[in-house]
Amino acid sequence: MGKIFYLMGKSASGKDSIYKKLISDSDLSLEGVVMYTTRPMREGEVDGRDYFFIDNEELDRLRGEGKVIEERTYNTMHGPWTYATVDDGQIDLSKGSYLIVGVLSSYIETCRFFGKEAIVPVYVEVEDGERLFRALKRERAGNGKYKELCRRFLADSEDFSEDKLLGAGIEKKYDNIDFDACIRQIKDDIRKNDL
Repeated sequence: MGKIFYLMGKSASGKDSIYKKLISDSDLSLEGVVMYTTRPMREGEVDGRDYFFIDNEELDRLRGEGKVIEERTYNTMHGPWTYATVDDGQIDLSKGSYLIVGVLSSYIETCRFFGKEAIVPVYVEVEDGERLFRALKRERAGNGKYKELCRRFLADSEDFSEDKLLGAGIEKKYDNIDFDACIRQIKDDIRKNDL
């Protein structure tokens, strides 16, 4: 039986880079899961590869069919955006293991859906000052959405509080100051759990 390795962390903790490194490692044989979102497609994104880009009517239809595993809505500076994991056949634990990137609330709901024994949390941590530095550097190189950066940074302190992490049973943390060392540690733990 396969596992779902659930990658989480505050914004600018390196989740996307870690995800790309792990999903491309043929030794791990992890499958990705494409999430659904109501947010607009960004330049360079591809529908069905980065996300399934849907509208609110489609999301309501999926809810009505009981296919939404978990969802979360963010009140961004650009309006509300919903992200969801959908039971659409992408995940079959009898056939393999998967890697998903999400947040603590989505991890908890995914545990409820599949059973906690099927989910392995991978919580990545970076000191707040370093995260803020990385986030600012990324925004300066991109679109410069500083209000959204601040909103996310502050929301993460609440969403990933120590009490909430412990309440979800997450005690192990992967420090992502040295990227290669962090990847090695995560890969070792995936191999141990995916037997």
